[in-house]
Amino acid sequence: MPELILNRGAERRLKRGHLWIYSNEVDTKRSPLKGIEAGSQCRVLDSQGKPLGTAFVNPGQLICGRLVSRAEQGGELDAALLSERLQTTLAMRERYFDHPSYRLVYGDSDWLPGLVVDRFGDSLVVQVSNWGMERLLPQVVDALVELVKPKGILLRNDHQGRALEEMPLVNEVAYGEVPEMAPFEENGVPLLAPVHTGQKTGWFYDHRDNRARLNQWVKGRKVLDLFSYAGGWGVQALASGADSATCVDASEQALEWCRANASHNGLADRLQTVRGKAVDVLKAMVAEGEQFDVVVLDPPAFIKRRKDHKAGLSAYRHINELAMRLLAANGLLVSASCSMHLQADELLECVRGAAHRLGRPAALLSSGGQGADHPVHPAIPETRYLKAHFVHLGK
Repeated sequence: MPELILNRGAERRLKRGHLWIYSNEVDTKRSPLKGIEAGSQCRVLDSQGKPLGTAFVNPGQLICGRLVSRAEQGGELDAALLSERLQTTLAMRERYFDHPSYRLVYGDSDWLPGLVVDRFGDSLVVQVSNWGMERLLPQVVDALVELVKPKGILLRNDHQGRALEEMPLVNEVAYGEVPEMAPFEENGVPLLAPVHTGQKTGWFYDHRDNRARLNQWVKGRKVLDLFSYAGGWGVQALASGADSATCVDASEQALEWCRANASHNGLADRLQTVRGKAVDVLKAMVAEGEQFDVVVLDPPAFIKRRKDHKAGLSAYRHINELAMRLLAANGLLVSASCSMHLQADELLECVRGAAHRLGRPAALLSSGGQGADHPVHPAIPETRYLKAHFVHLGK
């Protein structure tokens, strides 16, 4: 196995539990990165030659190494260790979830860097984002078939993350059959996920707990769901007793999925859909004097890279203020962000500032993050990315 020798002191973060190795932490004179093939597993040594573990290595990336085992655990990530890790992730999910609808594998947090697996009952959707895990993909599929016994496994390896490692884009069924709209359940509501053509794996399980919290407060209310995608917030609100829900998305296809999920629950008569960019729709609704009891603001990441922070923060401020203009007196705003580079307190400050500019008293009722199937690795702050604030707005 090739060796990756670190510069003096570079092992400190790894010894605290982190799993990533940056290219500037490698002693390239003693272990040239250029001689290592992308996806290779390498022994990682500190500057004194003490073994630290084994890592996937891609010499062309800023994060050039990702630990897959510690020194005391020995060896490479092979079929046996892969199967053991998957058994551990399944046992953890079954411990905390009653229904087989969850993220089964969440990358680094489950000691399986570059691997995401979402479970939709009898169907699994797999995403791989580095060459190391790509080399193990046949073993991943075999282990999942043996462990979960699904009816089908879909590879949704057509995401942007693969382009960063110059990996081919693939969308194909690797085992059995997977329906276009995979049935599953979230918070007791039966739903359908567009796994073949939807965003990411077809669904965003990470907001499960935040949706459950909102579901307690929507009975008899008029709800606006912005950036609705397939209706995760809006349709569940209807199922929880909301009088009406309006889903807004720039994609007509996404709105079709919203309508499909509403029909699946017999709620189509209380759902409205509006196609358009959220900012434009918000401005039009404000001009028309529209009012809602609940506004859910769950946009895509406005801050995808650290250097986008200033512009992204301005975007969060602007859209939160627009959303508040549509809230009736004593209304509820759910302000969410999946931007890893935005802190929860920064998002709350955006909400506070917007409320102050509008002269409306604001009260933070609750704050939430990602669910138990997206566990945070205590040593890797990057695995904590989701935040949601529930804010009551007075007159």
